Amino acid sequence: MKPDTTRAERALVTVEDLRISFGRGSRRTEVVHGVDLTLRAGECLALVGESGSGKTLTGRTLAGLTGPGATVTARTLDFDGRDLTALDERAWRRLRGAEIGLVLQDALVSLDPLRRVGAEIEESLANHGIGTRRDRPDRAVELLREVAVPAPERRARQFPHQLSGGQRQRALIASALAAGPRVLIADEPTTALDTTVQAQILDLLAARRDAGTALLLISHDLAAVARLADRIAVMRDGRIVESGPAAKVLAAPAHPYTRRLLDAVPDARAARRPSAGSGGAGTEVLRADGLVKRYAGPGGGTTALDGVSCVLHAGETLGVLGESGSGKSTLARIVLGLTEPDQGSVTLLGRPWSGAGERSRAALRGRIQLVQQDPLSSFDPRWTVERIVAEALGAGGRRAARRHRERVVELLGLVGMGPELLDRGPRGLSGGQRQRVAVARALAPEPDVLVCDEPVSALDVSVQAQVLEVFERVREQLGVALLFISHDLGVVRRVSDRVAVMRAGGVVETGPSEQVFTRPEHPWTRELLGAATPVAVPDRQDAGRPA
Repeated sequence: MKPDTTRAERALVTVEDLRISFGRGSRRTEVVHGVDLTLRAGECLALVGESGSGKTLTGRTLAGLTGPGATVTARTLDFDGRDLTALDERAWRRLRGAEIGLVLQDALVSLDPLRRVGAEIEESLANHGIGTRRDRPDRAVELLREVAVPAPERRARQFPHQLSGGQRQRALIASALAAGPRVLIADEPTTALDTTVQAQILDLLAARRDAGTALLLISHDLAAVARLADRIAVMRDGRIVESGPAAKVLAAPAHPYTRRLLDAVPDARAARRPSAGSGGAGTEVLRADGLVKRYAGPGGGTTALDGVSCVLHAGETLGVLGESGSGKSTLARIVLGLTEPDQGSVTLLGRPWSGAGERSRAALRGRIQLVQQDPLSSFDPRWTVERIVAEALGAGGRRAARRHRERVVELLGLVGMGPELLDRGPRGLSGGQRQRVAVARALAPEPDVLVCDEPVSALDVSVQAQVLEVFERVREQLGVALLFISHDLGVVRRVSDRVAVMRAGGVVETGPSEQVFTRPEHPWTRELLGAATPVAVPDRQDAGRPA
C-alpha cells in the first residue's frame, strides 16, 4: 500500500490467512482455512457460498461474534489500523455497533419480541452514548424513516410481530445503522422475502454503500449479489475459491464451483425447459370454484381469499405466484381440507372435498399431500428416515417400519436418495436431503396431487435446483399434479405449465407460464417481473476495483 493512499481508498478491513477452528486438542477441527479479503469505504464485497461454506462464520468473526469454543488466528485481522485479534469483549462492545454493524437474516428472531421496535433502536443509541433519553425516541423514528419504513411514528410503537417481513428487516437495518458504523455486515438480508420487498431492501443497502458505508454482503442469492456487489469472493468448504470484480466473476467465472452456482440459478426471464408432462391435457384432478375466506378482526377483519378459482390436471404443475399476504397459503389450506371456505367449493378427483366432513374425506385423504417449506419442523427428531417415510405407509412403529423397508428404499430412490440414509436422523441430513425425504413421505400414499408450499425458498441455489429436478421427475414418472406455491418468479417459471398470479386475496392473472412471463397483461404482474433481478451486473464506475 502506498504511503499517500487516501483514507477513502485504503481498506477499512484487511484479513489475511484467517483460520477458525472449534474443539480442543487433537479433536480440534478447522472450518475456515486461510481466508484473505479486503473491504473499502463505499464498496460492497459479496461473500458467496452454500450452507456450510464458512461465509457466515467469517462475517461474524469480523464483528467479534465467532461463538463459544472457537479459536481465531490470522496473520492480519485489521479494522482501520486496529488489530481485532487483540480486542477483549469490553473493547468489542465499544466497537460493535459504533464502527461495525451486523444485520442478520431472520429479523423476527433477532428483534426482541417483548420490546417495541422504537425501543430496540433506542437501545443501540444508548449503548454507545448517543443522544439523551428524551431525544432518542425521535431519533429512532427518524432512523425508521431513513430506511423507508412507512408511518414510522406508528411502527416505532409496535412490536416486531405486528410488522411485515420487509418492515422488520428495515427496522433491523435501522438498529444496525443507529450508531453510524462505517462497516455493515449483512448476512442473508433478503432470504425468504418477497421479490418486490427484496428489491426495496437491496435499494436501501445500495444507498448506504453509495453514502460511503463499507458493505459486506453474505449471501447464496446470486441475483441479489449481482444487483449490489462491486466485488465477489466465492467460498466453498471454508476456503475462497474465486474472487474478483463482480462483472468478471458473474460473466466469466473461472472456478467450476462458481460456474455450478450460476448454472443452478432459476431465472424469471429464462424460458421453462420442455418436459414430458401433460401440460394440462390430463384428467382433471382438482377444481376450486369461487373460494372466499374472511377472518374477523378490527376494522371489519381481513378478506384472505376473494373469489379464487383454479383447475389442476394430472401430470400438470400450476404455479401460484404472489407475495406475503396475497392469499397463497390460505388457498393451500383450503385445497388440503385443513380450512373451510366461507363461500365456494373444492372438488378432488370429481368428488366433493370442501365441506364434506372428515369422515367423508377419509377415503380421499391420501390422494392429496403437502410438502412444506421447513420439513425439519414436521419431522419427529427422534425418528430415522426409514420410520419417517414408513409412517406414511401406515407403519406405526420401528418393527412395522422395517417390514416396509423395500418400499421405503424405492420411494427414496424416486427422490434421488440411497438406502445408506435409512438410519439417519433428521438433524443428520442437509436441508436438501430433508426436503427430499419430505417429498418421499408425501409420495408414500400414492397421491394424485402434491401441494408444495414454498418448498425451496430456504435452500441454496444448487440444492434448490436438485430439489426442483426431483419435483419434475416425480411429475413426469408418476403423473402427479403439483400445486406449486412460491414468491420466487424464477422457480415458478422453471417448474410451471400454467401460472396464477395472486394479489390481496384475488387472482389477477392466469395463463400458460410462458405467456404470463413474456406477455403479462396485468400491471401487478408486470411490476413483479420488473422487480425480479437477473444475474447480470450493470456497469458501474467502481466495478473494476482490484480484488
